[in-house]
Amino acid sequence: MKQQAFLEKINPVKDKMYRLALRLLISKEAAEDATQEVILKLWDREHKLKDYTNIEAFAMTLTKNYCLDELKAKKNNNLRIVHQNYENKSISLQKGLEITDELNWIDKIVNELPEQQKIVFQLRDIEQLEFDEITEITRMKPTAIRVALSRARKRIRESLTNKHNYGITKN
Repeated sequence: MKQQAFLEKINPVKDKMYRLALRLLISKEAAEDATQEVILKLWDREHKLKDYTNIEAFAMTLTKNYCLDELKAKKNNNLRIVHQNYENKSISLQKGLEITDELNWIDKIVNELPEQQKIVFQLRDIEQLEFDEITEITRMKPTAIRVALSRARKRIRESLTNKHNYGITKN
């Protein structure tokens, strides 16, 4: 496979790979490094890519596994949440701060989820992947995926409800 053909297959998936890596590794720099490493791994296997029916699922699986390996190696212990995912100039400063606070709170909640729930939530609710694709990426049974997703959503909902009920945010 020539480089151009390889890039045509990988470029549509690259952003999803990055977002999954960012969700797992938290740091933008670590996510960029992970995405590049996985793309290099894919390039090393470029002659075998035609054997895979779903290159996106394969790339996402490699990304997930690479990130989990990085976390297990504790290379990323000192990472902090340093990214801001929201910017909109047309809203008031107060409203912008409230939205940023809410997004940071949700990000914190998601990052505290168990790994399986975090991965399933990212793939389904953020990346909008279908359950069969998530099954292929995670090697989990569909029932286990639904349970993990349900638990993740419930935990996020409860945490947000508790935050608002205890007056952590000011309206």
